[in-house]
Amino acid sequence: MTSTRKLRLGPLPKNESVKLTFSCPVALKNDLERYAVLHAQTYGETVDAVALIPHMLKAFISRDRSFNRAGVGAEPNASGGVGATGP
Repeated sequence: MTSTRKLRLGPLPKNESVKLTFSCPVALKNDLERYAVLHAQTYGETVDAVALIPHMLKAFISRDRSFNRAGVGAEPNASGGVGATGP
């Protein structure tokens, strides 16, 4: 069933991918599964919660002003951030 509501994460594009493994709290896993159900109801296509993670991370990073100000291709610094390390 497709609804008129829109989620922040739209329909998922098909992309080349690299496999990563990470651990998360149970509550976050449950939220991801709930989001996957809502996403499927909204866009009419079943999606695994794990498939949402890269798209959510990409959306998060694209909206991070400090990260984007650091510039494309900026190398991570010693603290794990990007860009200049001084004041």
